[in-house]
Parts: sequence; structure tokens; C-alpha cells
Amino acid sequence: MAVAYSGGVIMGADSRVSTGTYVANRVSDKVTAIHDKIYLCRSGSAADTQAVSDYVRHYLGAHAIECGRPPLVKTAANLCKRICYANKDRLLASVIVAGVDPYEGGSVYVIPLGGTCAKVPFAIGGSGSTYIYGHVDHVYRPDMTKAECVDFVKTAVERAMARDGSSGGIIRLVDISAEGVQRDFVVVN
Repeated sequence: MAVAYSGGVIMGADSRVSTGTYVANRVSDKVTAIHDKIYLCRSGSAADTQAVSDYVRHYLGAHAIECGRPPLVKTAANLCKRICYANKDRLLASVIVAGVDPYEGGSVYVIPLGGTCAKVPFAIGGSGSTYIYGHVDHVYRPDMTKAECVDFVKTAVERAMARDGSSGGIIRLVDISAEGVQRDFVVVN
């Protein structure tokens, strides 16, 4: 999941990767850097979402060199959208693109299965998200501080992990702001 605050974006995800009932990896990193201050939260097929993030990272790097400036979060989201939409019959990939750029500040884009793209104040995804829609709708406020956003993300991901058998492990958190990127993790009992 991801949520924008006045100075940036907080992203969070669990770390369990499963194939059916088998847990393939308990400490995977589902929050992937695609540029210095733009990250992608992955859900769906791990192979598909890793391939999408690799392509987008490559294209964004070339775009940044051509333009002579860091790419916009909107550009990264549109690249993801184009790849996901063009391959919608072959990919099982749902992503959240979030980050900070000098024009829009912190922004969050959601690209669900099928390749639609929407700019949103916060986004949730993955199998655990079905359990927390009511919670996030009730708790979210547009004027939350950074600390409130961190708590919001931790609580939401923890609740999803408690209910969803395909979610688990640790909670990985990423704080993206104009000052830089800070990563953290939370061990859940």
C-alpha cells in the first residue's frame, strides 16, 4: 500500500511470497526501487511484476539521461500502465507506483490488473487488501502527518496479514521524500 503526505509518500508491504499453499519466500521485498525517488509496490505474479519493474527501471533510466533531469512519478506510472495494458492477457501484475518529484511532490498511482492507471491519495493492493478496505476508508484523512501515515500503513498491513493466509512475514516500510529515501521494517508477532 502507499499513502501520500504533504512532504512525500509512505509505502508498505508484507514480505510473504506464496505459490498456492506453499510459502516460497518469507522475507521477499515487494517494494522495488525503479528510480532514485520512485518506487513500485508489487502484487500478483512475482515473476511478472519483477519483469515489469525491470523494464520500467530501464526505460526511466534512459528517459532521465535524455531529459537531463529525474523522471516524474507520472511518467513511471504511465510506463507501467502501457506495459501492463499491452500485455493484459499474459500478465498477472498489479502495481502501485509512488514517489516524489519537483512538480507534484508526493504522488501515488494505482495500476490494477488490466492496466488502468489512476492517481489516488492512497492505494491498497494484493490478496490482503480485500480484508482492509473498510479500515482504510474509515481511518484515512487527506491531511495526515508523516507519523500518522506511517502508523496508518503499519496498522493496515498488519491487519491484512492477520486475516489473509497468503500474506505474512515482516512489514517493509519505505519513506520517500525530497530529502531522500528511508527504508525500515517491522517484525509482527
